[in-house]
Amino acid sequence: MARNYRKEYDNYHGSKEQRENRSSRNKARRKLAKAGYDLKGKDVDHKDGNPKNNGRKNLRVVSKSYNRSKK
Repeated sequence: MARNYRKEYDNYHGSKEQRENRSSRNKARRKLAKAGYDLKGKDVDHKDGNPKNNGRKNLRVVSKSYNRSKK
């Protein structure tokens, strides 16, 4: 069965909560880039798992493979 990406986006990624989470993750990335961190090939990890908590003590730069394997 073919995957319906439009429906998937509308039902999950396009929801208000997910848009806010994505916006907050982007803000965290910009915050660390502005602070001088080299983010090339890396991800910004929220230590507590809450993408809306962008306090400096909650953010760290980690490898993509590590960050995306976390639950």
